[in-house]
Amino acid sequence: MRRWALTVVLSACAAAMWAQGGRTRVFGVVKDDAGAPLELATVRRNGTAQMVFTNLQGRYELYVSQGDTCTLVYGLIGYEQRKRKFTPLGDSLRLDVTLPALGHTMDQATVTAQHLQTDAMQRLHAEDTRHMPSTTGNAVEELVATQAGVTSRNELSSQYNVRGGSFDENCVYLNGVEIYRPLLVRSGEQEGLSVINSDMVGSIRFSNGGFPARYGDKMSSVLDITYKQPERFEAKLDASLLGASAYVGAGGKHLSFMTGLRYKTTEYLLGSTDTKAEYAPRFLDWQAYLSWRPNDRWSIDLLGNINDNHYLFRPKDRETHFGTMDNPRTFRVYFDGQEKDAYRTYLGALTLTRHFNAETYLALTASAFSTKERETYDISGQYWLQEATSQEELGVGTYMEHARNRLQARVMQGGLTFRTRITAHTIMAGAQWQSEKIREHAREWEMRDSMGYSLPYDPQRLSLIYSLGADEEISTTRWSLYAQDTWRMRPAAGLLNITYGVRVSHWSWNGETLVSPRLSAGFIPSANDRWTLRAALGMYYQAPFYKELRDTTLHEGIATVRLNHDIKSQRSVQAIIGADYSFRALDRPFRFTAEAYYKSMSNLIPYSVSGVRTVYAGRNMAKGYAVGLDLKLFGEFVPGTDSWVTFSVMKTSEQIGGQWLPRPTDGRYSLSLFFTDYFPGTTRWKLTLKAALADGLPFGPPHSDREAQRFRAPAYKRVDVGMSYRLLGGEESTLRTGLRRYVKNIWLGVDAFNLLGISNVSSYYWVTDITNTRYAVPNYLTGRLISARISVEF
Repeated sequence: MRRWALTVVLSACAAAMWAQGGRTRVFGVVKDDAGAPLELATVRRNGTAQMVFTNLQGRYELYVSQGDTCTLVYGLIGYEQRKRKFTPLGDSLRLDVTLPALGHTMDQATVTAQHLQTDAMQRLHAEDTRHMPSTTGNAVEELVATQAGVTSRNELSSQYNVRGGSFDENCVYLNGVEIYRPLLVRSGEQEGLSVINSDMVGSIRFSNGGFPARYGDKMSSVLDITYKQPERFEAKLDASLLGASAYVGAGGKHLSFMTGLRYKTTEYLLGSTDTKAEYAPRFLDWQAYLSWRPNDRWSIDLLGNINDNHYLFRPKDRETHFGTMDNPRTFRVYFDGQEKDAYRTYLGALTLTRHFNAETYLALTASAFSTKERETYDISGQYWLQEATSQEELGVGTYMEHARNRLQARVMQGGLTFRTRITAHTIMAGAQWQSEKIREHAREWEMRDSMGYSLPYDPQRLSLIYSLGADEEISTTRWSLYAQDTWRMRPAAGLLNITYGVRVSHWSWNGETLVSPRLSAGFIPSANDRWTLRAALGMYYQAPFYKELRDTTLHEGIATVRLNHDIKSQRSVQAIIGADYSFRALDRPFRFTAEAYYKSMSNLIPYSVSGVRTVYAGRNMAKGYAVGLDLKLFGEFVPGTDSWVTFSVMKTSEQIGGQWLPRPTDGRYSLSLFFTDYFPGTTRWKLTLKAALADGLPFGPPHSDREAQRFRAPAYKRVDVGMSYRLLGGEESTLRTGLRRYVKNIWLGVDAFNLLGISNVSSYYWVTDITNTRYAVPNYLTGRLISARISVEF
């Protein structure tokens, strides 16, 4: 009887399908609570084996027979499951679904879980930058600096080192366009706002190694930023003792628009340094982003940015105490003169995209970047170096520094990107053309007098201790191609994700053609889906830019510059293995991550670091390696909040002239903590703490060979704490009347920078006496400061 009834039901269903004779395309986007797309979420038709995965944008697509009532089940590990029941009748049906994160809810604060990482790109939450204490105004880069394998040793700069790489080895993309920085900045005090406006950020993807072929020719890391597209009106105003910002966004079904204006000044911060001076840093950034989608087939995105940075410095005097308890020293300087710098950059980008379906598109992108930089200073100083207790004079002298440096650069880019999905394969391919024109005029010199004698001492003539002159201009082109495939399989053993691809590039300057194959894999075993295993292997090149071309030769204090046409790209062969383990402790979710890596490097261009400026030798003179281990514990240290702690050990060395030397970025260990907390029983009060401990880096006298840089700076130690109070918003929002109903939140905040008052060293000033004895006087960074801020969200 049961068999007969089942036969009747199946026959009726088959007849209905035959009568209907069509299929409905069901598509949509799966997001988390914060509106971020969820990758690798499953969309399964209940009662059948039909199932698809969402792509990087959280999009999915499947087909069902018309007239059938069916149920789709949406799921992802770490998120609650959702079901949608419907009867498809038309050609297509869009179903967008939000998956709430598993975990606790405190009043209106919901836990947001991170997605499972099966490739080399990890996803960071832009929400974590909102109440974070920030000294640079560049919250996204400061968030990146808290990740495993990443270090930053200057709170005035947003630049960072990744696994032993230099600042220039980090690739940054904004809406698919590669971003460039000013080239003449030599100190964190001069550094302004980066192009990334955290108020406009929609998604943050970061890789500290093993990234796929779609990303360009850098050896260390990739930061991929995508701006959001607001669907309704939103606005925000921020103000603090370090600057102010305003943001407005609006959008609808076909059009979205955002604009942001930021102002930054570090005058308050610089007032806590040893050098007493008239500081007048003024940094301004404006940008706008428009996205227009007239229909489902076409979209146009337009991005514009103007960045205007000015730095004025008139030093007066300085007194620095350093040394040890047994050998204390005092360094006093009285100054005259000033430094006046300006850095103006412009960026424009246009993207035209043809969407063939939810999984296939072809995008044409054109962009232009321009920078005009000026660095001028004439500063003289009279100094006294003394033994602090006995007041014995160790060195007395005068110095004068002069510079007239100017640089103009223009970078034009054009490219095509294609993406499609064929069953379990996500295929991407792209081509890019780039033109660079750079012109530099540099004049700088330094005179030093010690004990009445000019250095270097010559009884026959007056000599400068250092001088440089350069007038250079280049015009080059580059082109690159890439193709990659992401193959997602679900065998009985578990979920397997393999990304393989190759990148080919060519540069007209030296006629070099590079081939860069890359492979990565991620696996989630069915036997224990708490584990995620990853591995990556690839060849990465650091294609030279203008700074690497400058072959600078120093002879008797006179530096000559020539551009090296024989320069080659630096090469790094990288192997990475890692694993994530998700677990619950104290009834809260956590994830522990471990990654080990090895980099074998060749054709290296040795360099030294002065402040935040990297000075290259201009020749391929070395080979080297980097090896290390990164650990990270992420989770709810406090219910309802995201926190993490990272610890890294690393060693990187290079061989120059047969001698192995630590590289300038050889930070042997680092510890970082990002901690957030709410007061018990309320979400009105929120605390954010950032702590960093990083090993000191090798250093040596200025304008010296790498072999002389055998000293090591003390470790960088810093703790910043931010306390925020929500004055208006949250649970009372539906009860407000009048103008108050247009205000979403008002936050008041207090930040304690360098809470422990530790004197960290940014660089050294070298004092040389007539006997050629050198003393390294530390240049300390900022001290302990309290700052106030206010944020109004509409």
